[in-house]
Amino acid sequence: MRANPISATVDFDQNGVQHGHLRLPYSRNDSAWGSILIPICVIRNGDGPCALFTGGNHGDEYEGPIALHAMAQSLDPAVISGTVILIPSMNHPAFMDGARVSPIDQGNMNRAFPGRPDGTPTQKIADYFQHVLLPMTDIVLDFHSGGRTLDFLPFAASHVLEDKAQEARCRDARDAFNAPYSVEMREIDALGMYDNAAEALGKTFVTTELGGGGSATPATIAIAKRGARNLLIHAGILKGAVERRPSVLLTQPDDACFHFVTSGGLVEFRHTLGDSVKTGDLIALLWNPEKTGRAPKPILANRDGIVTARHHPGLIKPGDCAAVLAVPSD
Repeated sequence: MRANPISATVDFDQNGVQHGHLRLPYSRNDSAWGSILIPICVIRNGDGPCALFTGGNHGDEYEGPIALHAMAQSLDPAVISGTVILIPSMNHPAFMDGARVSPIDQGNMNRAFPGRPDGTPTQKIADYFQHVLLPMTDIVLDFHSGGRTLDFLPFAASHVLEDKAQEARCRDARDAFNAPYSVEMREIDALGMYDNAAEALGKTFVTTELGGGGSATPATIAIAKRGARNLLIHAGILKGAVERRPSVLLTQPDDACFHFVTSGGLVEFRHTLGDSVKTGDLIALLWNPEKTGRAPKPILANRDGIVTARHHPGLIKPGDCAAVLAVPSD
């Protein structure tokens, strides 16, 4: 199979700060020799660990891109040991469209791994990360939030892994990020995820969910900026002490944490993010918006837990996830 067509305008071995692009040739109707230019910043000072921080894996999630653009402008190579690679908008076409998936090929970057060097633009980007960027890194941070259709408690997350030593490394890094909540996260659709690609290569991997609603708040942006800096300190790249604030530990032990609906409608939530519920408690009512006089359908808690995510905005479609629970952990 031929080599990936993406080329970098930065030198990953060069000391100092470099701002450039990952250039993906993209021939299209309005530009026969066009390109997709994905912004990248490389900050390096000699030998040491390498960190890869990404935002915009989904294009309608904004805390990561804001935090990484700010870090690219402010991080002084003189105060680090090693390399920091910052890519604020991993799926740049989706980011510029303000959408979860790419407007070019409808590709969901977080379901495209390991990618293909001869595939769609989204698959080519995934392949470049899989075979060029991930192998050179030691620690990976991928920022997420709820985008336009979900709202989350602000948390950093790690996963249960077969390699328990790696799992412990990821858990320690997650806790060093120090979001208000720290979650042992359960994925309902893990096939093709960037998370799995990084973890399968043995990397220390941390992800987040830092809010939602298709926007970012001063509070969630501050969490993202502080967490990214904390992670560089934890990795030994940046000197200083990790800034510790209280963090609630949560886990998602089974699929009962997820609440899907089989019919659409207008959602009236009876519990908000952070509320504790018991099995059978009313999480929300689902009203039929097409006709008055019809009783709403209840959405009941499948298990005890804390509401960590909810659907956004108020209308929901059949098959959508209405709410997600997690359980306090020791």
